[in-house]
Amino acid sequence: MNSFAPDTPLVFLDLETTGANFVRDRILEIGIVEVDSDGVREWSTLIDPGVSITPFISGLTGIDDAMVVGAPSFASIAEALQERLRGKLFVAHSARFDHGFLKAEFARLGMAFRPAVLCTVKLSRKLYPKAGRHNLDTLIERHGIRVAERHRALADARVLWDLWQAWHRELGADTVAAAINALVRPASLPESLDPALADELPDTHGAYALRDENGAILQLGRAANLRHKVLSLFADGRAARGATAAVRNIDWCGSAGEFGARLAEIAYQRELRPLSPELCSWRLEERSAGDYGLRLVMQDEARFGFDNDLYGLFANAREARQTLRKLAEAHFLCPGLLGLEPIREKTGRKPCSSICRGACIDKEPRSKHSARLMTALARLKVQVWPYRGPVALVERDEFGMLEDFHLFHGWRYLGRVSSEDELSSALQSGYEKSFDSDFYRCFLKYSQGSRLRLIVLPAAVQSPDH
Repeated sequence: MNSFAPDTPLVFLDLETTGANFVRDRILEIGIVEVDSDGVREWSTLIDPGVSITPFISGLTGIDDAMVVGAPSFASIAEALQERLRGKLFVAHSARFDHGFLKAEFARLGMAFRPAVLCTVKLSRKLYPKAGRHNLDTLIERHGIRVAERHRALADARVLWDLWQAWHRELGADTVAAAINALVRPASLPESLDPALADELPDTHGAYALRDENGAILQLGRAANLRHKVLSLFADGRAARGATAAVRNIDWCGSAGEFGARLAEIAYQRELRPLSPELCSWRLEERSAGDYGLRLVMQDEARFGFDNDLYGLFANAREARQTLRKLAEAHFLCPGLLGLEPIREKTGRKPCSSICRGACIDKEPRSKHSARLMTALARLKVQVWPYRGPVALVERDEFGMLEDFHLFHGWRYLGRVSSEDELSSALQSGYEKSFDSDFYRCFLKYSQGSRLRLIVLPAAVQSPDH
């Protein structure tokens, strides 16, 4: 749709479903109000979802298993439904929900579904920016809409048509049209890219990679709304400037939330910056009673996540020594005992350097130096994996439509599945993953809050890397 005009054909649509997750749940009922030059028409049908309807959904909608016996399957009405929607502006409340479910159902049948979409939540916010809430019940009350059967598809579709008319009466056609055009402004991509990408990009969290003709990544990033972010990279003539001028393809990975978006971004980053083969850490070792020192260990020796005496994750030995030297200066540690400098002979009974308090010449007890060393190292400690086996961190989007199960073991990211039923099979091939410090830090950062649900899975036969 190039722009909205008063004679634009409209379809006000509402769905009732067996739940909120369009991967797992199915459509129960479809209600449509069509508005075009031929007038106003209504259409609705129950759908046999092929799964049982929960008591909660039955209580909410009034639809139970008995009512859908003999109802058509989605597959049987898909072509007729697509024809009803073709060429019309698709209008729904929280349109991501209804559009997402229909897109998923059509995709299961191998059918494309790319309508121009208008969300009446967003339109209400645009038209009434000072209003506090924009859920459907609030709008029904605010605008004096009458509704007979709330939470039935056709009744709720009628509500949207009534709201549409109320907004035009209250604000005028020009104001409403201007708001709609601001929301459904056509997406544009450069001629070098498939125009279908603009419709395929999801309105979800995720990460993206812009690639050149050879598949190399030119630019990558993550966003709370992939579609808006990626399309903005080509807006206002930017497609002809800088890195975007060489873009020939776009990859993306949608996710339920910020955690999954960051994991996907790390995966893209690994194409540009592979894991360092020189990853190393300091191992704290007791040399004699109360006397602790450090030894640099490379990743083939360090069991990251399973050894309790590792400190710091460094890209190479040079970075490890630079960090240790800064700690020595800040905590008055002996560079000689740390292996940063040769230990001087005990001539003159002077410490080996200005920062040393004399542990190297027995002026300071080694136990005291060791205690200060442990204090200095504390913030660098590589955490030990706290679970007996793998876990899944479960992230849901704000609407409950998407749910991602991210698998980890020993801080290693094993991958993502879309349902709890897929966890067992996904674990069968995941244990060869290498330790990645970015995935480790990402897990620690996002698992601290309460937004992710954690599922502890059966213990692995053996630990990663062994």
